[in-house]
Amino acid sequence: MKKILAIFLSASLLLSAVPAVLAQEEEETEVPSAQISFETEPALYAHAVAGADDAEAWQQWQSIHDESFICENPSEKYFFLPCSADSSKVELFNAFGFDIIFNGVVIEPENSAVVNYEPDTAYSVAVDEQGYFTVRFMKSNAEAAVYINNSNADKNGTDLMSYLNADKENSAKATGAVVNPDGDIDNTTIKKIKGRGNTTWSKPKKGYNITYDKKVSVGGMKGTKKYSILANYQDDSLSRNRFLYDLSDAVGMPYASDSRFVDFYANGFYWGSYQMCEKIEVGSSSLIDDFEETDYLNEDGTVKEDFPFVCEVDPNSSEEDYTLKSSSGLSITIKAPEIAPGETGYDEVKAYVKQKFDDFYSHTTSRGKVEEVADVDSLTKFWLINELGKNWDSGVASTYFTYKQDENGNYKFYGSPVWDYDNSLGNANGIDRELMSYPVYDYTEYTGWWCSFKGKSSGKKTSTNIINRLSQNRTITEAAPKIWFECFVPAINHFSGEKVNLDLDKEFYSADTYFNYIKDSAEMNYRSGWLLNTGSWIADHSSLYKASFDAVSQKMTFGNQITSYPDSFIGMYDYARDWMISRAAWISEQFAESYSPKTVLMGDVTQNNDIKIDDASEIQRSLASMLTLEKTAEFASDTNNDGKITIDDATALQRYLASYPTGIGIVGKTVIYG
Repeated sequence: MKKILAIFLSASLLLSAVPAVLAQEEEETEVPSAQISFETEPALYAHAVAGADDAEAWQQWQSIHDESFICENPSEKYFFLPCSADSSKVELFNAFGFDIIFNGVVIEPENSAVVNYEPDTAYSVAVDEQGYFTVRFMKSNAEAAVYINNSNADKNGTDLMSYLNADKENSAKATGAVVNPDGDIDNTTIKKIKGRGNTTWSKPKKGYNITYDKKVSVGGMKGTKKYSILANYQDDSLSRNRFLYDLSDAVGMPYASDSRFVDFYANGFYWGSYQMCEKIEVGSSSLIDDFEETDYLNEDGTVKEDFPFVCEVDPNSSEEDYTLKSSSGLSITIKAPEIAPGETGYDEVKAYVKQKFDDFYSHTTSRGKVEEVADVDSLTKFWLINELGKNWDSGVASTYFTYKQDENGNYKFYGSPVWDYDNSLGNANGIDRELMSYPVYDYTEYTGWWCSFKGKSSGKKTSTNIINRLSQNRTITEAAPKIWFECFVPAINHFSGEKVNLDLDKEFYSADTYFNYIKDSAEMNYRSGWLLNTGSWIADHSSLYKASFDAVSQKMTFGNQITSYPDSFIGMYDYARDWMISRAAWISEQFAESYSPKTVLMGDVTQNNDIKIDDASEIQRSLASMLTLEKTAEFASDTNNDGKITIDDATALQRYLASYPTGIGIVGKTVIYG
């Protein structure tokens, strides 16, 4: 029996194709022995690593499709190559029943050959009586590629993606490969793959949860078994989730999901650019790795008096989920421990979680002593991440809390992990009737508070929205300015390129670095058929007055003119980047009056309360284009004229900057407080 998706993937899958092509589609094709693990169609296939002894990381040539997977030009084919592919050579496998000549190289049936190519160059390939096909190659620079294969997912002849996409509850085993840029191939089998997401599941480009048989590292991540692969379909930049997940890591939030930009292939078909994330799971090899699913049980099998858990504010929970209603009316899903009806502790755990969450919620009033039951640092950062993004789902869905022991052994709630930020950072329009009832009139702008209005309809004094309540709790609002300026601002400055921080770069890259990882993958994603501007829900991203924060005046400043963004991936990426930087500038201005920066030594750029050689070198770089000290720009901080920077130079420069009447020396983009 032919597979639904496999028919689409064949050399001429369309109803619009010529009759001879349709006739060939109906012929059964044998799976090549020990060369390609899944059922092939009459087509050419390319491998992720030329010459590798691997049967999994193959992709079929394919035509550009629309969002219903219909191709207007089936005779034009593309190979969407992963990051591991060579930039000029590729191994092609011939799954036709006759010789194929590609770029002067004869490829016999059921055999492969390495051929030369140039990216995005048209090649003509004769395919017997079907005529000529035009073939082009595109190559990604993403951080990894993920291949998953199963031609008989339901044991009734249905291919993997047709089966999975028919119902989110369908799941299957599979074989596959994770391929890293250096050509390393991991063929760990997939124990289970199934659909994921709520609103996003209804979209044509879907996300999935993947469980491997053993730990797998993707693009240099820590090895783990469970991943979520996100489509980011509603985010034209493909990057908003990545930005805010990594930012949460950089500012010190617990359990920040590590992730990588990847290209995703299933049974030879390229599905597009995805984000491979650590799945929100509990256990020693999982994202939340400091307690286990079974930690709610005593050794004798009874339920403990106190135990850790993870819960989610989740109005989209189903009857199959482990859920409860809090006293406030919020729907809470218990993510860990996840216990089935009839299992030991099912009712006791639900009652315990409800009691603890209700107590936590009661402490989140404006004057509630939230510090008694929760970790203030993580809750403040949780609010600020949502505020920075103007996250539409803030406190509504995908809002996770972890209940565990602190360093003193006291059980407390932590705001973590962050999740689901595709409708943030200026991406979404929001819903007019909800915005007007709050009221909020500038939701798509980077100015204006958001979380303090979310869920608060006009006429109501309070909101049940948990992030709204955190944003107005006095303990949290008092902690926010210091956390913002000392954690978020350095990270945003690093992201923008204003001041590179090599320590932060381990968790949160510059915008240019993210762009270099995603740009080619995004180009393939959109060339293959996925759309920019996926609906009326998406805001206008055509122009923006970019803003920055001036540390001296403590004000937000604007550029001289409005910036226009082309209707392309590059334009959409730049808009998301600039919106986030501008939003951070606005928040900085709001917090500036409430923040008292720590006093540091004049010239102590590294702010370690000491003048060291690193300070002098940093100041030299900042002064590279200035003649402030009446010296050449190259040695602007070489105060003793010996042609090199020493600790004596740093001390002398400290004295020089101390002469500033204001007590503050401005060195390039570095502010040195006196």
